[in-house]
Amino acid sequence: MNRTRHITRWLAAMLFIYLAMPPAFPEIKTQPPAPQQKPPAADLASLLEKTAEYCRKLESAVLYFVCREEISEKIDPALGVPPPPTIKTWSTADGSTASDARGVVVISTAPRKIKNSYVYDYQCVRKEGLIQEVRTLLEENGKKKNEPNSALKTSVILYSNAMLGPAGFFGKSCQTEYDYAIVGSDKFEKKPVLIVEAKPKPDVPEEKSLYGKAWIDPATGNIVKIEYNENRIGHYEVFEARGKKYGRKPRLTLRAEFSAEKNGIRFPSKLFIEEAYLNERGRVFVRSETSVAYKNFKFFTVETDSNIIIKQPRIYVRGI
Repeated sequence: MNRTRHITRWLAAMLFIYLAMPPAFPEIKTQPPAPQQKPPAADLASLLEKTAEYCRKLESAVLYFVCREEISEKIDPALGVPPPPTIKTWSTADGSTASDARGVVVISTAPRKIKNSYVYDYQCVRKEGLIQEVRTLLEENGKKKNEPNSALKTSVILYSNAMLGPAGFFGKSCQTEYDYAIVGSDKFEKKPVLIVEAKPKPDVPEEKSLYGKAWIDPATGNIVKIEYNENRIGHYEVFEARGKKYGRKPRLTLRAEFSAEKNGIRFPSKLFIEEAYLNERGRVFVRSETSVAYKNFKFFTVETDSNIIIKQPRIYVRGI
């Protein structure tokens, strides 16, 4: 018994020593976490100088390039159609109608959603400030085509001069018409960018100026993404009239991204336009979406020129 008690006390003492003085293990050196890439200190004045210089190059560029233009269009006309009628019929064993109901047949006339797709060979030539856009239709709703000098066949929205969107916000001649503010930061293609909001000054006519935000590379002043305001669209009154008919407020979302780059000039890679209507509770009904992707660029000429004629991007409404 004494021997067992002695062993127990010895083990307890050794355990206390182990806990009080843990064995020394080799120190494991860990690498400090890699510092996160952050945009440089936000200096609005310096940033605007860089964007003005970028827009100067954009506005004066001599261009000749071709690319593949892929367009998808979705339209939901349900909001403008009365609720489908419900027709009740009573069927008998011989197929005739009678008053002893055995079933109710509901006939729905709800319109189907419309989906369109187009593929163009897109050519853009800009010289002496003038832009010429030429399209050849290659595909329509999955069917092969070959229509040179084709017009855009989109049903809701027409657009042109998409690549000149940044100049309407940040060109040197335009900056006196805006109040700018850095409203946040983000990442574009894994690179840090600053988000700058541009608001027309109070004394500038509303129909003359754009309104929106731009995602800007703070190192170069390159504008990689923009969002437009809604009332700059040509024939915007069509949306207003449609909203009045629906008893809702129209809301348009317009975004453009500029991923392709050549000689310091960025070219559009995506264009997205959403037509939506909000009810009094803020619930959104999306009536149409137009998505455009530009791919497979081939550049023949990208250089600067001293003759400058600014042509801002144009977006128009069709009748549908």
